[in-house]
This record gives sequence, C-alpha cells and structure tokens, in this order.
Amino acid sequence: MDVVSDNVEQLKVLFPDAFTEGKIDFEVLKQILGGEVEEGEEKYGLSWRGKRRARQIALTQSAGTLRPCPQDSVDWDTTQNLMIEGDNLEVLKLLQKSYAGKVKLIYIDPPYNTGKDFVYADNFRSGIDHYLTVTQQVQEGGSRTSSERETYGRMHTAWLDMMMPRLRLARNLLKNDGAIFISCDDIEAGNVRALMDEIFGSENFVAQFVWQARKFTDARAITNISTDHEYIICYSRNAGFSARGVPRDEGKFANPDEDPRGPWMSRSILGLANKEQRPNLHYTITEPHTGRSFDPDPATGWRYAQDRMAGLIESGCIIFPKKDDGRPREKKFRADMKSDFIAFRSVIDWVRTSDGSDEVKELLGEGVFPFPKPTELIRRLVEQVAGVGDVVLDFFSGSGSTGHAVMKQNIADGAGRKFILVQLPEILSPANRDQGRAVKFCGEIGRESNISEITKERLRRAGAQLKAGSLSAEIDTGFRVFKLDKSNIRPWDATPKDLEQETLDSVDNILPGRSEQDVLYELLLHLGLDLCVPIETRVIGGKDVHAIGGGVLFACLPEEITPSDVEAIAHGIIDWHKELDPIGETKVYFRDSAFTSDEAKTNIVAILEQYSEPESQVKMIVRSL
Repeated sequence: MDVVSDNVEQLKVLFPDAFTEGKIDFEVLKQILGGEVEEGEEKYGLSWRGKRRARQIALTQSAGTLRPCPQDSVDWDTTQNLMIEGDNLEVLKLLQKSYAGKVKLIYIDPPYNTGKDFVYADNFRSGIDHYLTVTQQVQEGGSRTSSERETYGRMHTAWLDMMMPRLRLARNLLKNDGAIFISCDDIEAGNVRALMDEIFGSENFVAQFVWQARKFTDARAITNISTDHEYIICYSRNAGFSARGVPRDEGKFANPDEDPRGPWMSRSILGLANKEQRPNLHYTITEPHTGRSFDPDPATGWRYAQDRMAGLIESGCIIFPKKDDGRPREKKFRADMKSDFIAFRSVIDWVRTSDGSDEVKELLGEGVFPFPKPTELIRRLVEQVAGVGDVVLDFFSGSGSTGHAVMKQNIADGAGRKFILVQLPEILSPANRDQGRAVKFCGEIGRESNISEITKERLRRAGAQLKAGSLSAEIDTGFRVFKLDKSNIRPWDATPKDLEQETLDSVDNILPGRSEQDVLYELLLHLGLDLCVPIETRVIGGKDVHAIGGGVLFACLPEEITPSDVEAIAHGIIDWHKELDPIGETKVYFRDSAFTSDEAKTNIVAILEQYSEPESQVKMIVRSL
C-alpha cells in the first residue's frame, strides 16, 4: 500500500481545487482551510531531533513480503490466527492494504527505555534487511556476527524515533470503533501521551490506567520509594469509543424484607458539595414514624434535592439506621438498573507481573522469558473491547501473552476473536547471563535461539493446554506462521553495471528458491486480501491451481506452461469457476515467465476471455506476474 498516494487521493476527493496539474497547491489549500492552519513558528506539541525523519519512514513503501511457513504452524488449513516473524515496522507496512480498518483492539508492550539493550534502532534506508543488522545477525558485508547489541541508554529520541512510525501505521489498521492500549512506565509515559495526542488526537484519549504491577516492596529502591506501578495508556481511533464495562456483582442484591419491587442493595445518599457550593442539598431529613432527624455532612450534603428526597422517603426507598449516630441510605433496586454492567476501573490491582512469570514458568520452565505480561491483564482488556470475530493485534508480542489471552477469552465466551502477533526474531546469546536459560530451552526443542521461537512454542503449548481443558472442540488454538523476507519479485536495477546481464536475469522475475506458495501469498498482500482467506488447491492439467475466496480469484503459478498444457488448464479453471459460481468478476493470475511461448499465453487468455462473453454473465480478467 502506497500511503502517500492514498493520502493524496483522499485530499483530491475533499479539495479538488487545491490541485494543479496533479500537484498540491498549498497556498490554495491554506485558503480553503482558513483560520484552521497554524502558521506560527512556536507551536504546542512534542518535538525532537529526527521527528521529521521518523514521520517519513512511515510513508515509505516496504520492499518485502511475508513468506508462509506451514511447518512451523498449528492447524494451518483452518486457523484464523497469525504469528509473523520480522521487524514490526516492515510488517505493519505490509499489512496496510489487507487489514486497514479491520483491527478492533491493539495491545502493545514495547521495550521500556531502561538504558539497557534497545534492539529497534531503525536504519531509515535499509528497508527489509535492517532487522538482521539491528540484531547483528549479519554485518554490513553480510557475514554473521555475534548477538551483542549496541546500548542506546535513556535516549528519548531513539525511543520516539522507533515508536512514531509504528503508531502511525498501527492507527490505519484500527476500525473506527477500535482502540489501542500501550503499556509503559514513568520514563516514557509523558511522551506516549504527547505522541498519541499528535497521531490519534487528544480528543480520542480514553484513559491512563494505573497498574499495580508489583505485590511486594522493591528492595532495590535507591530513593527508598518503591515504584510498584506501571501504566496502560488507551486511545480510540475515533471519538465515541466505549468499553463494555464489568458485569455487576449480583451477590450485592438481596430482598431481606420481601419488598415487592424485588432484590435491592443499599447505597450512600451523601452528596459531593458543601453548603456554599450547593445550598439546596443541605437540609435535615426526618424519619416519618419516629421523628428522628439527620443532618447532612457539612462537606458533602445529600445526593438529592429536598423534593426528590421526600418522594423517596414516602415510597420507602430510604433506609433509616437503627442507631442515632448512623446515616440514612437508599434502596437501589436491581430492576431499576439500566445496564448489567458497571464502569471498568482505571486502577488495575487484581493481577501482578509475577502472575505472568508463573504462567510462563508452568508452560516453558524457569527463567525462559523474563517479566511477561500476565494473560489475565490482557484478557480483561480483550473482554472490554473485542467482540465476536474481532481481530486483536500485538506487534511487540514478546512471549505471546496476547495470543494466549485471546484464546483464553474465546474459550470463556466463544466469541471467535482472531489474533495477529508480530515478533522480531531477536537472537539470544549464551554469553548473556539473563538469556542462558532461554538459549538452553531453544536447544531442547530443536529450534534456533531467538525470541520468536519462544513465542511460537508458548502458543503451541498454551493452545494444547487450553484445548485439553475445554469442552468445545470449535475453539481456534492454531496459528499460521509467516516470516518477513525480501519480495519474491526480482526488482529491476535502474543503474545496472551490466545491462545485458540484468536484462537476462529479469526474464524470470521470481527469485530463485521461492515456491508457488510464497508467490501466492505475496499476491494476496498486493491485492489486499486476508492472509487467512480460504484457499482450495486442485491439480488441473498436471499443474496446481488455487481458488481463493470461493472463486473470486484463481492463481496458476508453475514454473512452466507449454502450448499442450493450455487447453486442460483453461477449461479446468472454467469448470471449477462454474462449480463455485462466485458473484462478480473473477481474476486469474499466471506467472508470466512460465509460458514457454507467446502462443501458449495468447491461447490461454483467449479461452478464458471467450468464457467472459456478456451472455455468460461472467467477467474473467487474466493477469500475469
């Protein structure tokens, strides 16, 4: 997806008179926008050296693709979940077309700027290969090196450079009623708010949750103040977002006096203002049968004005205390409650970091992944925001807590949410004392020593554990694995050293070693189709033919198609299309270099276009890669 071109097209629709010969006339645009344009030199907002560069990187197109890895996946043919290995900046770019406006909830736990290792050091020019050099798997010349990483310390600019383009791209993926939750600590909380105000708009700020992450006092506290909390900052895509709320505690309602109006609970009738502020809420209440009087608290007054209070007393909705020093309270009937839910609290004190560590310890063993977010924390957020069939995205997925939490919540309510996780295959070093156990674990399961392998293994084990304890066989605990790589399509070198050789190399424009499946999924990304779209494959004329989305797209991508293959392939596709009977036009894709002659290509196009005659009410469009 070309974000710049898309932005320009949207401007053309809104302000066509601001364009001259296809270019934006900013003077005209400023006139149209009138007083809404800020032209002063000093402006309110977050600024740092490199901000312009960080904004620009979000607008550049990716030169990569996502290669399918069925061998690493679970339930490849049926699952709707994705786990993608690679730099999340490039992955977010690649997802722009297929998932724009489709994600209901984003939860991320980005690296805290602690002054230790900081792996996301974006090189703005290196494109698809930069995560290899960032993790120092390769040097600039391509040779492998150790996994030791550069330390960026507490540089706010480096952290902001990393976050800004990713958040801009992430916003495009959210649904209009979607929301993003970002975990952070005191070091970057202020910058997160300022950055999100700029990208999402301050009017779309929802809440800054305070999470009591620590249960016990931090013995390492230098200032003798134990920092026991972290934050989760929430913004919505658009104004009007609302969380679902927490189910009411039905245990608080009872009917001890057999009131015909049903179960009730008592609640305070104290107000919120002193006499100077709200004099009408300061008066004496008299109990009808005893004549006892009760004065308000001078600091609060009563909840209701005197007329309404008199009505509540007359209807028996005010409960008077047995002791003179008590206070009257109100009967609140369950039947009068407008909703079965109450507000979700902004203070989270019911789960700790240690809970997440215990979960991973149970699944993977002691010390394999440090300080993972507990699934119960994320599950509650999923429960609040994402509903039936919604997509949940985490592009800093770590050990995979978000995927685990989504599966848990789906088992709880059967809502069939889907997750997309993205994790950098960050190399683990046996020389790093904190990573030794993780390296050993990867060796024990026969996988490479990197974090994304831990992510996948946790998802496998968590899914199996949840499915074993669930009564429903329909819960999706699988995931499709894709890996970020260079595009399957060979790029043309505009300034080749040897033009003749470059021309010969480009006859077959598919990179060596790339499979039909690799090319097929890159095609889906280019067309903006879901990476979990249903795909059926049949052998027709000795070649694999793929029907995507119930026949709206066909692809036949072998390395060779001869004139003798044409009849069988073309008529086989036509017969299959009639069988599927999709609505609307159908596109058929071939690998251009596969045709051994112009005759083969011309004939297959002619047969398919003949089938597309108006009387057949079918439009079949032939394309080649």
